[in-house]
Amino acid sequence: MSADTGWDEAAAAPNAVAAPDPAGFSHPDTLAVLAGRRIGGAELAPSLYPSTTFRIASLEEGRRMALDPAESHYYTRNGNPTVAAFEEAMAELEGAEASRAFASGMGAVSCVILGLCSAGDHIVAQRQLYSGTQFLLQAVCPRFGIDVTFVDGTEPGAFQAAVRPGRTMLVFAETPANPRLDLVDLEELGAISGPLTAVDATFAPPSITRPLDYGVDLSLHSATKGLGGHNDATLGVVSGSAELIASLWGFAILQGANAAPFDAMNGLRGLRTLGVRLERQSATAQRLAETLSDHPGVESVRYPGLASHPQHELAKRQMRMFGGLLAFDLVSGHEAGERFVEAVKLAQIATSLGGPETLVTHSASTTHAGLTPDELDAAGIGPGTIRVSVGLEHGDDVVADLLHAADKATA
Repeated sequence: MSADTGWDEAAAAPNAVAAPDPAGFSHPDTLAVLAGRRIGGAELAPSLYPSTTFRIASLEEGRRMALDPAESHYYTRNGNPTVAAFEEAMAELEGAEASRAFASGMGAVSCVILGLCSAGDHIVAQRQLYSGTQFLLQAVCPRFGIDVTFVDGTEPGAFQAAVRPGRTMLVFAETPANPRLDLVDLEELGAISGPLTAVDATFAPPSITRPLDYGVDLSLHSATKGLGGHNDATLGVVSGSAELIASLWGFAILQGANAAPFDAMNGLRGLRTLGVRLERQSATAQRLAETLSDHPGVESVRYPGLASHPQHELAKRQMRMFGGLLAFDLVSGHEAGERFVEAVKLAQIATSLGGPETLVTHSASTTHAGLTPDELDAAGIGPGTIRVSVGLEHGDDVVADLLHAADKATA
């Protein structure tokens, strides 16, 4: 979306050379390189606007700016030129009319849920969720009188069956889901009429999947992960129609979880290499998944690119690549999981994903540590479940390191 911010770019950068128009291209990898360059001059690197506030020409102009969701030169909690460039790029990548950036992925999730739903409303969400989203839905929403029904997101028709006509405001999905990479049929989700539909697609950036192409209303990302791609930007983003994003803008201003310009700059920088990073990570993840599947100490491997994945055919229909995330279960359970993460040498123990370093985590002890045993079981997380975020190291080294750790863990 190329919003009119009222900014006179020609006056600000009289010697600027026009950037290529991303509207003439359609592939997400090309859009990732071209998009978000309208604000700024002839520089190729993203421009940083650290200012928290801007001069206003008149009171009349100030009033207009204060009420304009597209304004980026009024006050940085409302909008900022660097943040606007990131938002424009994301809108182009997602095939959306507009995007709104946030200070984190959970900032984006909470704005969608609490910004759209009120007391008496009903939400349908899947059980297979990032734990932060799950806690928000099952612990915070009831405090505000918002009812939530959890369903199995992999079961055909489950979302639609749980919709309460006239009460359900939002259907919320996550695909691929954290940490076992369960998939939701986006075509089926997008066909639901009545409530708004939203998808957390953090595990499948736009070079892999674009939920809006399937009729979904809102696409969300923790841009901290694969979109930023370097573990140096904490960001969230929501994309959808201009009307929906504008309606969320008012709540976002009050919520205050606005993206910092420096993080938006790093996020925009990360987008430029999104396609090639995902290609490398996907190729290594596929090789690693195939290799671990043959290891005697590994009970099962979850990766959408494996024929053994229960939704492999769905993955082939709605994913251009299968991504850099995989999960597997060690036969010896919790102790083996701890031994595995402590035996890696190249990979590092950390809870994030999508960066240049290969990261491993024992899900029950870290990302989902707050869940009860029943909740872990419902999410498919066992005592020996390991999640791997494949980095950009050479595939030979990644495979050798994780095989060594599996040997040590199950000896």
